[in-house]
Amino acid sequence: MKNEEKYGAISKSLWLNSAIISKHLDNSLSAVHGVGLTEYMVLHSLMAASNHALRRIDIAESLARTASGITRILLPMEKIGLVAKDVNERDARVSLVKITPAGEVLFNNATTTLNARSEVLLKNLDHKGADKFLALLQSI
Repeated sequence: MKNEEKYGAISKSLWLNSAIISKHLDNSLSAVHGVGLTEYMVLHSLMAASNHALRRIDIAESLARTASGITRILLPMEKIGLVAKDVNERDARVSLVKITPAGEVLFNNATTTLNARSEVLLKNLDHKGADKFLALLQSI
């Protein structure tokens, strides 16, 4: 097998398996909490930030998304009360997105679901295997 074919097969397998894992996690979160994996990751980014608030562009960078894509994700989250806009009175371009108390509760509950589902999906990996797997992913 040529290098091009080998790397193509690895790339396809990596993409397909990551899509399958994401779909399983997305379905689990959606069924129980009414949010998908992407919305969960937005809440995760906000919970990890100081004051639980970030600029939209910072959320986009942390999730490898575009700012406009994050805006589309945030609109329904704002409507259902998971996040709120914290507008800067001096400069509207510097407005922050902040997680609400309801968003924090949902995030904490969804984390329990995500951890349980991840444990099932990754049941064949022991700690040593998990460390090796993470190291390989980070090397890409």
